[in-house]
Amino acid sequence: MGSEAINLAMNIIFLLINRDERTIHRLLDIWGSAVKKTHTFLSDHDIIELKPEVRRALIDIEQLYGCRDDAGVLQGFISVADGKIEMLFVHADARGKGIGKELLNYAINKLGARFVDVNEQNGQGVGFYVHMGFPLIGRSEFDAQGRPFPLLHLELVCAPLGRELQNL
Repeated sequence: MGSEAINLAMNIIFLLINRDERTIHRLLDIWGSAVKKTHTFLSDHDIIELKPEVRRALIDIEQLYGCRDDAGVLQGFISVADGKIEMLFVHADARGKGIGKELLNYAINKLGARFVDVNEQNGQGVGFYVHMGFPLIGRSEFDAQGRPFPLLHLELVCAPLGRELQNL
């Protein structure tokens, strides 16, 4: 499915090159389960309206990395463009297993990620990024599409040590 794979713990992070319909379906499943768990400010109608936009992004975005668990099941993904994390989602059933942290460390250490925007109402996401070294640098009243979902702009100030560095 991808090249450039790295094995962290029992999870494998890899570049999603071939995004066939089955893969896109799984990515949308991951996105939907994560959004329902963490974006509680979104209504079911909001999520339905966002889904086609997310689908297009999952097909079109250049740097999209997935994370498979030790059973080979895709459980999360991250995308980075111009040093900014554009998406980071982990399936609700895989939360708390370190997948989000591994994806974020990979994006920082291998892809040069330094910035991220997160919905202000997504308290779990805000807490995660702040804990990982991304303090607040700004705020927008609307999201990138002009919807009334305020965004917090965060910038990495202290990169967390990746597993490859922690084990030295």
